[in-house]
Amino acid sequence: MKRYLMMIRIVCLFVISGCDKNFEKINTNPVLPSSLDPAYLLAQAELNASWESGTLTYQSAIVQHTMHPFLGVLAGGNVNQKNPAVERQQWDQYYPLVRNVADIIGKTRNDSTRSNLYHMTRIWRAYLFQVLTDTYGDIPYTQAGVGFPASQYFPVYDPQQQIYNDLLREVTEAVKGLDPAKAMATNDLFYGGDIGKWKRLGNSLLLRIAMRLSKADAAKAQTYALQAFQGGVMTSNADNCVMPHSATYTNALGNQLNGAEKANYYLNQTFVNYLQRNNDPRLKAIAVIYGDATKDPAQTLQDKDPARQTGMPTGYDNTTIASAPGYPGSLYRYSQIDRLTLGNITAPCFHVTYAQTQLLLAEAAQRGWIAGDPAAFYRQGVSAHMQQLAAYGGTAAVPDDSINSYWATHSYDAARGLEQINTEYWVACLMNGTEAYANWRRTGFPVIPANTYATQDIPGGQSIRRLRYPDTEISLNTTHYREALSRQGPDELNVRMWWDVQ
Repeated sequence: MKRYLMMIRIVCLFVISGCDKNFEKINTNPVLPSSLDPAYLLAQAELNASWESGTLTYQSAIVQHTMHPFLGVLAGGNVNQKNPAVERQQWDQYYPLVRNVADIIGKTRNDSTRSNLYHMTRIWRAYLFQVLTDTYGDIPYTQAGVGFPASQYFPVYDPQQQIYNDLLREVTEAVKGLDPAKAMATNDLFYGGDIGKWKRLGNSLLLRIAMRLSKADAAKAQTYALQAFQGGVMTSNADNCVMPHSATYTNALGNQLNGAEKANYYLNQTFVNYLQRNNDPRLKAIAVIYGDATKDPAQTLQDKDPARQTGMPTGYDNTTIASAPGYPGSLYRYSQIDRLTLGNITAPCFHVTYAQTQLLLAEAAQRGWIAGDPAAFYRQGVSAHMQQLAAYGGTAAVPDDSINSYWATHSYDAARGLEQINTEYWVACLMNGTEAYANWRRTGFPVIPANTYATQDIPGGQSIRRLRYPDTEISLNTTHYREALSRQGPDELNVRMWWDVQ
C-alpha cells in the first residue's frame, strides 16, 4: 500500500512539473488580441453613439416631434409615464462608450505621437457626457469608465454644475491641443482624422455647452460662446458631425420605424401644424400618409401632399384618439415620418450640425454676446437645415428654388428673435430628440401645448424634465445614488436639473 502511495506521489510531481512548463504559452490564445489600437476604440465610440429607439419614446415625444398612442412597451413621453426599461437606454448605451474613451485617453495621454487622437477623444468624451448629464442630471463623471484600471466600481455622482465647468475646460484644451502638423487618426469615422474639421466640431460643441448655461450662469455662457465663435465653428454642412449607416450598420431609429411598431409612430400635430402654417418646404420632405397597413401591408400607397398632412395630437391613447378634434377617421390617416428617407434603416445620424450652430450663433448675437447680425445667422441656419435634408436621399432634398421662395415670404423679427431662433432649432433637431429636448427645457421654445394625458407619474400641469436613473444604480451604487438625490431632489420625472432654470 505504501508503495502505491509513493508511486501516486511521484506521478503527481511529474504532472505538476509538466503543468508549470510553458504554462503561459500554452494558456495564451494566439489569435485573441490582448489589447486594441485606441484608434479603433474611438471608431467604435463614434459608431455606437447613434440614437436608440428610446429617444422616440421619450425625448421626441416630449417635445412633440412625434406621437405614438399605444401604451405598454411604448409608454413614455407620449403619456407622461414612467418606463424604466426605456429610461435606462441612454445610460446603458453611452456608459460603455465612456469606458472606451477612458481607455483611449489612458493610452494616449503621454504619447506625443498620438496627441491628435488624444484630443479628438476628449472632444467626443465631452459630447457623450453632455448627453448623459442633460438626460439624468448629476451623474458619475470624474470616476466613470475606470472600473478596471482604477478598481473604481462604484463611482461618485458629480454635480451637474461641476460637470459643465469641466466640459468647458476639456473642450477648450482639446481644441487648442489639436495640431494639423502631427499624425492624423484616419480610423475616425466622422472626418477621417481631418484636424481642421475636428477643431470646428470642438468649437461648435463648446458653443452648445456654453449656451446651455444661458439661464444658470449667463456670464460664463457669454464668455465661452464668444471664445467658440472667435475660435472658428462649423462653416458649412460639410462640417456636420454625422454618422452614416448602411444595410450592415443600420440606424436604430430606422429599425424601430420599419419594424413591428412601424404603424404606431406618427408625426405630432404641433410639429406638422407649425410647418404647414409657414408653408415650409421641409414638410414635403419629411411627412407622408401611408395606406392602411391592413389593406396594403407593404404600404405602397403614399401621400406626400403638404396640404393633406395631419399630425396626431398629444393627450390621447389608442382608445381615446377617436374623440380628438379633427380625428381623420383612422390612425392610418395621420402623418408619419417618411420611412424611405429620414426613417430609413440606412439614414445618417446627425450629432452636431452647421444648422444648429448657426442658430445658436443667432441667439448669441441677439443677446449681444458676439458680433454679427442675428438675422443673417438665423437665415443661414434655417437654410442649412433645409439643405441638410438631401443627405437622407430620395425625395428628402429641398430644391433651391423652394428655399428661395420661402425667404421671399419670411423674415426675422428681432422682437420675437429668441422664440423664432429656438423654434427653428427645434425643427433642425428632428431625429435628434435629445438635443431638441435639452434646448426646449433651456429656452421654453417652442411653446408647445401641455400634455394633458391623465397620469399618476406627473403632477397636473407639469412636464417631464429628466429621465430617472436605472434600477441597477439604486441597488448597486446606493450610497452615491442617494448623495445625488440629496443635492438634486427626488428621482422623479418632473425634477429640474441645475441648468434648467425657470
